[in-house]
Amino acid sequence: MDFAATIDPKSLGRVAVLMGGFSSEREVSLSSGSGVLKALQDAGCDAHKVDPAETDLMTLRGQYDRAVISLHGRFGEDGCVQGVLEYLRIPYTGAGVRASALTMDKDTTRRVWAQSGIPVAKGFVATSPDQAQEILDTLGGDVVVKPSGEGSSVGVYKLKNASVEEIREALAQALRFDDKVLVEERWFGRELTIAVLGGKALPIIEIKAPEGNYDYQNKYFGDVVKYECPAQLDEAVTQNVLSACEAAFAAIGARGWGRIDAMLREDGSFILLEFNSSPGMTPHSLVPMAARAVGMDYQKLCLWLAAHAELDGAARR
Repeated sequence: MDFAATIDPKSLGRVAVLMGGFSSEREVSLSSGSGVLKALQDAGCDAHKVDPAETDLMTLRGQYDRAVISLHGRFGEDGCVQGVLEYLRIPYTGAGVRASALTMDKDTTRRVWAQSGIPVAKGFVATSPDQAQEILDTLGGDVVVKPSGEGSSVGVYKLKNASVEEIREALAQALRFDDKVLVEERWFGRELTIAVLGGKALPIIEIKAPEGNYDYQNKYFGDVVKYECPAQLDEAVTQNVLSACEAAFAAIGARGWGRIDAMLREDGSFILLEFNSSPGMTPHSLVPMAARAVGMDYQKLCLWLAAHAELDGAARR
């Protein structure tokens, strides 16, 4: 795929940049969207801010030629806004209705990947703190507890040698964000993330966070986290991870772009953790970093995303 192809900003027509919204990730979304909006406007696009928390999306009908989705979390990357844009016949960026809805649920994503032969962690869904003993007996005390439908590490608890009570407390806290949580065996190793554009995996980024704590604060604020792109990995391991990510992208029926998080052990084994259908585009975000490694600066990346806005297959006919 030619990521260096020139895109005429005027050919994109009137562009709505959706940002803000109603989720727990609203502030991150505003940061992402503001960056995208400025990049498109600086490039000469007729781009405009649209915040679903302030604007009735029904008023977009006939007013825009395409939409760039910079919404994160619920109502932004779970198929909801995608369905509205399908109804309004406004082509949009990202994974599409079904793939967005599927990947917003971490457990469903995990099941689809496992059935496709893609490596994932051992785990299961919990709906009550009373399942703490079952978790300890099944997975041990090294587990990750995360709401099935949240992003940006919201409500995620990484436990090591945890007791029943510690697991119970993590479940109770995570269940504040969702009515079910995914509990997985915790892997210790190198933390990776891989951007995918148009089905093609970009160079791997290794995330080097203090004590492996890549949480909400470290993701979006401060400079204590270090990144290496491309990650210094064995060539065979690199190709295995990239191939798995491209297969994972296809398995969920995604289109446009996305980002996949992974963990790698020293023996070369790895798992894919989750798929982000509307990755961040803030100053700390990782897709722009990977794009730079293939010759796309931030503005070119934004133009590429806008140019690849589309409707789901049935809606195009």
